[in-house]
Amino acid sequence: MTPQGLEHDLRGRKIDKVKIGGFDVDGVLRGKYVSLEKFLGAMNPQSPGFGFCDVIFGWDVEDALYDTGGDPTAKQAVTGWHTGYPDAIAIVDPATYRIFPEAWGEPHTAAFLADFRLRDGRDHPGCPRSLLRRVLARLAARGMHAKVACEFEFWLFKETPQSLRDKRYSGLTPVSPGMFGYSWLREGQNAPLMHALLDEMKAFDIEIEGLHTETGPGVYEVAIRYDDALAAADKAALFKTLAKQVCARFGVIPTFMAKWNADLPGSGGHLHQSIWNAKEQNVLYDEAALKEGKLSALGMNYLGGLVSLMPELTAIHAPTINAYKRYVPGVWAPLTASWGFENRTAGVRVIGGGAKATRIEFRQTAADLNPYLSIAACLAAGLYGIDKQLIPPGASSGDAGAAAETRALPRTLAEATALFDQSAVVREILGDEFVDHWVRSRRHEVAKYARAVTDWELSRYFEII
Repeated sequence: MTPQGLEHDLRGRKIDKVKIGGFDVDGVLRGKYVSLEKFLGAMNPQSPGFGFCDVIFGWDVEDALYDTGGDPTAKQAVTGWHTGYPDAIAIVDPATYRIFPEAWGEPHTAAFLADFRLRDGRDHPGCPRSLLRRVLARLAARGMHAKVACEFEFWLFKETPQSLRDKRYSGLTPVSPGMFGYSWLREGQNAPLMHALLDEMKAFDIEIEGLHTETGPGVYEVAIRYDDALAAADKAALFKTLAKQVCARFGVIPTFMAKWNADLPGSGGHLHQSIWNAKEQNVLYDEAALKEGKLSALGMNYLGGLVSLMPELTAIHAPTINAYKRYVPGVWAPLTASWGFENRTAGVRVIGGGAKATRIEFRQTAADLNPYLSIAACLAAGLYGIDKQLIPPGASSGDAGAAAETRALPRTLAEATALFDQSAVVREILGDEFVDHWVRSRRHEVAKYARAVTDWELSRYFEII
């Protein structure tokens, strides 16, 4: 849609304000309302974009500024006191145009997502959406594009943001008790909320293919319909924020933590992916190879890149301290850099099917992933495998976590971040500027945790020591 066509459509819908958002490295949606006139000015091809304080790439999930932790050798952040926190340039993507459903209480308001650039016109090193765009451009240069679908497991509680804090995140009330996977009954008992999620997400161009209970009190799994990689990342990232808005109307709050309770299963966030050529042919598919539990020759190279770089890219795929609490035996989270044909214990599951359905399910990620970063990392690793003609190790036929020939994945964020930082291949496929920014942000997260006094420590040591 041209800027003129877009203006005509907005005015025809009586839109008088626009909500523009962009995602930070933690996958938090940061945004603001602007008037229609300011928005139209930002869409001027001669001077596109508008100023947006780049502090959103200089702070963590609690708006605490990144610091060096007293380390004089630490690399400078992409923004900070040394830069004065200037404006980045937010470039609105017209392809993300959406209208809020009536039930969301935002009348006469349109929604758009933006990418962020530096003043000199380069992509902002901290912008996840821009990183994915760069990886997709490399894929396009080879005459290929990716289709991706994201699945999330998430837990629903009869709580509010205030009650969570008042209860100190313990003693919470789930929407349903008991371990009740694939429960027609529990879904029906919460039908108004289920239908609101299904219908309102679809109205906002986030089509859900499946929604069902998982095993655990109040836990659900959603499968978002596949799309081209950038649109799929948009939909997955938006779902996590917008599900919280929809649930709030019902007095419910979801969590996408990887592991919210030590005694219950963790929350996966799996990425289904396939690669297509300009003729819309799935290049992972080969009928003869599938009969042997394999992909096409190019598909095996792609798989080789995914598996070989899993340890080095774990800091992207498991971005929080909490994510590593999920990496324990017996809870469906992969423990090794492994793959298998229809094997859910492996880090990468090859799913057989026809020419359209054959795909890869990347299972290392949890629901706390940033979709832009994990999709970018998967595609970049797969491309590296194609370029280097990597061959994956043998497929795991049983418990991949117990296979002696597979590489163990890092088990802490500190270990994963060090491996990520030191990898020449990671720097080659993702770029030094992004890698340095991500390393700084994860070391900040590790330092925050190191200073925390947890409930576990209090209950274990307070009286007895």
